[in-house]
Amino acid sequence: MNQTAEDQIFVKKKFSEKDFPHRNYDYCTFEECDFSNANLSIVTFIECEFRDCNFSNASLKSTAFKDVKFRNCKLLGLDFSECNPFLLQLYFVDCQLNLTSFYALKLKGTMFKNCTMHEVDFTETELMNAKFIDCDLKRTIFSRTNLEKADFQFAENYSIDPENNRVRGAIFSLEGVVGLLDKYGVKVKS
Repeated sequence: MNQTAEDQIFVKKKFSEKDFPHRNYDYCTFEECDFSNANLSIVTFIECEFRDCNFSNASLKSTAFKDVKFRNCKLLGLDFSECNPFLLQLYFVDCQLNLTSFYALKLKGTMFKNCTMHEVDFTETELMNAKFIDCDLKRTIFSRTNLEKADFQFAENYSIDPENNRVRGAIFSLEGVVGLLDKYGVKVKS
């Protein structure tokens, strides 16, 4: 088995736990590939891009994502907290991240743009300087999360308790400030 794939493009491939040809992928592009239910344990992706891929319910135990971009991908039910945290760097654009966990990860400066993020778990996650641009954060969990200087001004449907999270310097829109008052049962009318 060849251990490393470099500068390759994979199009419309179905990856399963029995058919995973490489352990390392450097500077590769994956288009319309299916990783659903695949076992990606101990696989390393360095500066790779995934476009229109399905990762739903894939196993990510000790998977390394180093400077990896996901565009228009389906990432439902993933547990990123099982990934190798060393040099972990992720970018998400036009992705579905419902029911995904980022528990206790360091995701400083992570970009989430135009993503559906229902019931995502950010408990104890470090999200300093993260950007949530045009993201729907319905029922997403922020608990003991570091959100310092995070940008929520174009996000919607979030509920963040300022007493249970670090929010110093975070940016919110005037309409979104209501999401900081949810726990008090306050109604704001314009």
